[in-house]
Amino acid sequence: MAEAVDRTIPDVLAPDLAVLFVGINPGLWSAATGWHFARPGNRFWPALHRGGFTPEQVHPSRQDDLPRYGLGITNMAARATARADELAPEELVTGVRILTDTVRRYRPRWVAVLGVTAYRTGFARPKARFGPQPEPLGDARLWVLPNPSGLNAHFQLADLAAEFARLRVATGQFAADGGSASSAT
Repeated sequence: MAEAVDRTIPDVLAPDLAVLFVGINPGLWSAATGWHFARPGNRFWPALHRGGFTPEQVHPSRQDDLPRYGLGITNMAARATARADELAPEELVTGVRILTDTVRRYRPRWVAVLGVTAYRTGFARPKARFGPQPEPLGDARLWVLPNPSGLNAHFQLADLAAEFARLRVATGQFAADGGSASSAT
């Protein structure tokens, strides 16, 4: 795992996604495998499924299937660390500038940042809360979800799934048909 420090992993992107999920930064397990949210115990994939975005729980190794559901993944900071708190605040601010360019290029309808503290820092919104945000990012609407890391003890899987489901309902995204995702803005 030590060799994975500071590595980067490719984004999962396509034009016109319904939702672009934005992690804080890759963990070492993700950097070692090349898969987002790959560490056992990370609850992103179960919350994504239980929140209704996918008809089955997707394994991190199948992350490239997400665009067929209208979903993508990127990070606020590209370099891998053992813990998100190892990032400097400036890295998150710079990451938002890069994210803004990505959103302009790929045009997702929604951007969901996974972690309120990283959102507050990167977007300079110290009082932000979970849920929809008043300001857009480019033409995309913004939503803040809890960090799905197993280190986030404030939210259990059922709570995370409920937050993901709130976003799915707001976006009009559904997975019941096995992948023919739609979106309402």
